[in-house]
Formats: sequence, structure tokens, C-alpha cells
Amino acid sequence: MNRIFSPGKLMLTSEYVAVDGALVLAVPTKLGQEFFFNEHNDERSLIYWNAFHQDQLWLETVIDYKTWTIIKTNDQKASEFILKVLKNVQELSDIKFKTNKSYHLKTNLQFPSDFGLGSSSTLMSNLGEWAEIDSFILNEISLGGSGYDVAVAKEKSAILYSRFPERVYEKVIFDPIFKDDLIFIHLNQKQDTREGISHYKSKPRSQDLINEYSNLTKAILKSKDLEEFSQLMALHEEKLSDFLEIPTVKEKYFQNCPSFFKSLGAWGGDFVLTSKFGDYQAYFKQQGYDKIFSWRDLIN
Repeated sequence: MNRIFSPGKLMLTSEYVAVDGALVLAVPTKLGQEFFFNEHNDERSLIYWNAFHQDQLWLETVIDYKTWTIIKTNDQKASEFILKVLKNVQELSDIKFKTNKSYHLKTNLQFPSDFGLGSSSTLMSNLGEWAEIDSFILNEISLGGSGYDVAVAKEKSAILYSRFPERVYEKVIFDPIFKDDLIFIHLNQKQDTREGISHYKSKPRSQDLINEYSNLTKAILKSKDLEEFSQLMALHEEKLSDFLEIPTVKEKYFQNCPSFFKSLGAWGGDFVLTSKFGDYQAYFKQQGYDKIFSWRDLIN
């Protein structure tokens, strides 16, 4: 089968504020999602969709794309989502789902689905490349969101990204000399991003707020040493905590820890970024957090 690959992502700055156009710094992960495809001229107009999580089959469905009905599935809700996305692909594409051929499509998510690294954005990117359509538009009509994650998946690179007043992004090099001092901790839970954004949007926002986080992002990108980077990340976290009226992840889980902590994405779940100290591995494992990754483990 033919193969397309898109990497996952981690959002280092401007979580929540990104939806109003604040500049985002995001980096690609080594793991992502694979998309395999074959087409057969069998005049049956069927889509055979097999989705794997870390090489284990979790969704198997057959869809008739002439009538857009599910013929067979082991998970109705998941199949309905796939049907919706593929119907959007048909509407946007000039080449896919236009004849009577059948499609054998397979996905493989390389990272655990609860890691929050972009299971949906990598899918949008892969489908966009396969169908020769705009992945951002596909993402907007299928899911919503700022689209920064789709940009990382498409470009396979660290990016600076802004959504408003128009979508602008550029590939950047973010390979800090202090990267071996940084670690990522998974909080053993998934946070509802939409719920978090709804809470953010309930607060009064201004252009000054957007500019503040855009400037912080630029400063973080240019950080020359760990001390400067740590101070800027802690400042980002504290300012957003004040705005959201939500405790920082350090206040909530790691009050006695000597390092900074930066939430990566929706607060309270997925990954946080911090730096090494003493016997950091023993400390986090005692706290119940044993999913600890170095920069080189996780970032491409």
C-alpha cells in the first residue's frame, strides 16, 4: 500500500490565546500517524476503513460513498465521525470519491491516543495530502480549532503560527542548546480542549492580551539559556493562570518542585514541560507520574 505520514505536535506557547490570533510556537513529535491507501476499480463504490492504534486494530468499518451509509462497523460513533470527514473530503476534492472505484484505507496512530499529540490533526493532514485538498479547510469544517496542529503536521517542522486576522505561519528552527535539560511529563489524564476554550472565551479579552502572548512567544523562541527560558515559561504560565483564574500545574501538582512547569495545551491534562533537577525521575515516580520523556525521546 502507498503511505503518507504526518507527525504529532506539542504546543509550547499561547494555549487558549491562539484562538484569538496570538502567535504560537509548536514543535513536531517523532511519532505521528501513518495513512495507507489503495484503490480498486471494482465498481462497488465502497470505502474499507481500518484504523489502528499502535498497530492494534480498533476501528473497522465499510462505508458506501454513493449513499453515505455505514455497511459494517465495530464502533458506530467512531464510524459516523469517519463518514462525516470523508464526506467532507468528497465535497472538497476533485479526484476522490467521484467514480465507482473502492478505496482501501488504513491509519496507524503511533502514539497512545490519550497523549494529546494530534490524532485528529495528523488525520486531517494525511487526508488533505492524499485527496489534494486544503487540510485547514477540511479541519475547520470537520472539527474546528485554530489549526496550528495541522500546520505542524503538514510542514513536519517547528512553526510560528497565527490564526487571525488571517492564517500566517512559518517554519522555524527551535533546537535549544539546553534541550537535554528539558523533560516532558505526562499527567496521566486527557483534558477536554473544547471545554477549556469555552472557559477562556467567557473571559473579557483584548488585543493587548494577544500581543502580550505573541511577544512572549518571540522571546521564548530566542531564549539563549535555560535560566531565561525557564523564567519566560514560568511567566507565561503565571499570567495565563491569573487570566483564567485557574491554578498553575505547579501549584496544583508540584508545589515543592524546584523547576518551572509549563502546560502544553489544555490545562490539567496531557503533557507539561519542565527541567531536570536532582533525582527528578524518583521524584515524579513517587508522585505517580512515570511517563517521563527527554527532548530527544519525543521531539523530531
